[in-house]
Amino acid sequence: MTNQDIPRTPRGDSASTRLAYVLSGVLLVALGLVAVLVLSAGADPVTGRPTSNATSTKPVKLSSLVESTTHTRLDAAPADPNPQQATKGWIVRPTKVIALRVSPGGRAFGKVGPKQIGETWLPVIDQRDQWTRVLLPSKPNGSTGWLRSAHLKRTLTPYLIRVHLSSMRLALFYHGREMNSWTIGIGKPDTPTPIGRTFILGSIVDPNQTYSPIILPLGAHSETLDSFGGGPGTVAIHTWPTTDVLGTASSNGCIRVPQEALNQLTRVPLGTLVLVDQH
Repeated sequence: MTNQDIPRTPRGDSASTRLAYVLSGVLLVALGLVAVLVLSAGADPVTGRPTSNATSTKPVKLSSLVESTTHTRLDAAPADPNPQQATKGWIVRPTKVIALRVSPGGRAFGKVGPKQIGETWLPVIDQRDQWTRVLLPSKPNGSTGWLRSAHLKRTLTPYLIRVHLSSMRLALFYHGREMNSWTIGIGKPDTPTPIGRTFILGSIVDPNQTYSPIILPLGAHSETLDSFGGGPGTVAIHTWPTTDVLGTASSNGCIRVPQEALNQLTRVPLGTLVLVDQH
């Protein structure tokens, strides 16, 4: 190979070239420092969003936090971003009392435990790295929160319940296929059944009432009544002594179903999603 065969760097002003190299080096160092600072703050250097290694998950004093139950209200809870979207059926149960956060690794605004009306099973609506977002049973309706996945027991429910208010129908689905549907009773115009995503929170046998052998409270509340029936305005699925309420808007917000429907719904796991719409 001759000297003429060697690729040559284009000639230029040597002083200006050296200055350009120096400035480029300084810029690269500065960018590197910025990236290090951003990553150490627990944020993605491109989006600025918290990463799974975010350091904002400071230890919190659980005793200072309000627990999410059907009796409480957590106004700082993030609202459900997709209130009419079905989930993949995953449900989780806290293995102990743990903090609820506004975002993955974000500020704690409440807590939730493994038991309230029986075992506490919550529908999963999002998942990011080691964090799980769930629907909550507390007011306001559509409340959500993020939990550390490491503290959750996880399983899958094949069921989905859809409630259509205009047609006054409830449909039960199994693995995406409709098993059965029934005519139901819903809330009166001044005490309407709330729309959106909720879930079966518990199963109660109450000897002090005669209108339903089993009551299935949901993770939703009346938007117009603070309490009814001795409770905190919790909406529930239950039967009624007479069938003339079916196909009518006559309740305080609860969903009244025939006995056959209740027999099937009581076999659905706690935490199963209930989608209420205006159709």
